[in-house]
Amino acid sequence: MRCSCSPPSRAAPRRSPRQRVPRSSRIHPHADHQEDTVSSYVSLIRANTLSDTAEYAYASTVDAGARLVFPAGACPLNDDGTTAAIGDYAGQAAKCVENLRVALAEAGARLEDVASTRVLVASSSQADLVTAWEVIRDAFGDHDVPSTLLGVTVLGYDDQLVEIEAVAAVA
Repeated sequence: MRCSCSPPSRAAPRRSPRQRVPRSSRIHPHADHQEDTVSSYVSLIRANTLSDTAEYAYASTVDAGARLVFPAGACPLNDDGTTAAIGDYAGQAAKCVENLRVALAEAGARLEDVASTRVLVASSSQADLVTAWEVIRDAFGDHDVPSTLLGVTVLGYDDQLVEIEAVAAVA
């Protein structure tokens, strides 16, 4: 197996240290790596030689033969098209996760099948980014996929503060 570890994204620093316990774990072919398998097609890779302060795996692999799912960015929209939780980063992050679950389910996937995410937060404040990130991180639980957290100027809908992009792999 060829290593695909990459340097960490410039995500907001960890607020409170906590140890994650993977559902199952196996040693990576290289001694300085470890893989966590939580989906039948996605393996999370931890690089033991990189900082352990990141709250996510540094890389993931998808087995050959998997069907990739590329949902549109999950936005904090209610069923009627209005923006949920206006002004509330945590509330919008929760609505984005809820909508991501629905989009993934329509494609036969679930959060545990996600191979990577990109979280967009309309703010230049690191505290706002961390607020959104903590909600999303907690929703993924032990399946702490590689993720990039970005502060952006504006997002597409009125009053939108958070959006989640994801790639998943299923049978």
